[in-house]
Amino acid sequence: MTTTLDSPETTGSRPNLFVRIYRGETSFDFVGRRRVWYGVSAAVIVAGLISLFAQGFNLGIDFKGGTAWTVTANGTSAATATKAVKAAGVNPSLVQGIGVGSSATIEVQADLSKLSASALAATEKKVADALATATHATAKQKTDAEQNVTNVGPTWGGVITKKAIIAVIVFFILVVGYITFRFEWKMAIAALVAVIHDLLVVAGIYSLSGLQVTPDTVIAVLTILGYSLYDTVVVFDRVADNTKNFGASTGKMTYEDVVNLSMNQTLARSINTSLVAILPVLSVLVIGAQILGASTLQYFGLALVIGLFSGAYSSIFIASPLLAQMKEREPRYRTIRQKLANRADGAGLITPKAAALMTAAAATPGSGRAAAGRSGTARGAAAKRQGPARSGQVLRPGVRPASKPAPAPVEDDGDVEEWDELDDDGVDGAETTARAAKASPGPARPRPQGSGPRRPPPRKKGGKKGGRRR
Repeated sequence: MTTTLDSPETTGSRPNLFVRIYRGETSFDFVGRRRVWYGVSAAVIVAGLISLFAQGFNLGIDFKGGTAWTVTANGTSAATATKAVKAAGVNPSLVQGIGVGSSATIEVQADLSKLSASALAATEKKVADALATATHATAKQKTDAEQNVTNVGPTWGGVITKKAIIAVIVFFILVVGYITFRFEWKMAIAALVAVIHDLLVVAGIYSLSGLQVTPDTVIAVLTILGYSLYDTVVVFDRVADNTKNFGASTGKMTYEDVVNLSMNQTLARSINTSLVAILPVLSVLVIGAQILGASTLQYFGLALVIGLFSGAYSSIFIASPLLAQMKEREPRYRTIRQKLANRADGAGLITPKAAALMTAAAATPGSGRAAAGRSGTARGAAAKRQGPARSGQVLRPGVRPASKPAPAPVEDDGDVEEWDELDDDGVDGAETTARAAKASPGPARPRPQGSGPRRPPPRKKGGKKGGRRR
């Protein structure tokens, strides 16, 4: 079990989850729970794929072709309009109200592409009359209803579909090229998988719900793919920085722990950006589409909401764990993992706050002096264990003290007064010699063997004699 630096044993009572996220005091193991994240995504994607093969998309007339009628609502509901259209012998693919008040209209769409030209014209007039009767239209409104009929051929829809597919393919190529150039190809693969994940999630939800797919939906999907890529690149940029500080260059962490740290560091940012992006879209979807009746905003807003949630999810729970899996297979990271497992001194799961303190400590100019001080303390402890030097000896690095120091004879050359064993402070001559040698600016010269101990420095007349000043 990995011990984290923000465990209750080290911090006591901790604040709530959101406070810890914004303080940088979390150490969630995102990569270690990757099977759970993969399982959730797989369930949604598989359900969507089954729905796609079973019933497909509810494509608008812009993609599959068809006929559209637009009439003034005059307070008529979409349900009443649907009954009138079915009574006319047409099964509508879409009936929706647009706008509010006196400007509200009802739009009806149906696929009449299999009818001949004469049958198509007769059916169009029949449906227009049924809608005019159901909405209690005036003579002018009835004339407008017969004129506001739009026919879209399947060729137009095929062109739109082809351009949408080309746009998505070009987007994929640009994504892989940019991330490979900016980071590395494994990060590009992980980001591409996350983008495809978002596409499949949005497509599956649209197929399961039966929502109509319009050109606005395609625009929204391309927008959310860009958002998902942005969020993934931010996480990968943090991973690249932490790899330099804690990963391959230093060997303090495994790559999996580096990815976990990076995601904990960017978690608050991901939450903030997702909320800032989702709240305005929800306002458009709820107020604009539901309350104000701008139904065209519904297809655009709903795809954005789904994609924003999916993009935030994939950047944290899909792309990053997948990157960690691929990188952990490299020999250098396998070696780091083995060394840390054998030594059991790796950093492990640490909080963003602890990582910031570690980085700041490593960048502090005085850290070297602190290390030197610790080394000096260790050397002092070793000297203490060795024991104090004998009187009359000066210890130098690499020189062992003599067991029995020879006495220091003093010769009187006429210029030096009598040398007593103790000076005024009661310090023997050997310690005085040691202090003088320590205060000397240059290194001590080696003395030839047999020359005897160093003579004390000469004193001028009028100095000490017999341990007393004259």
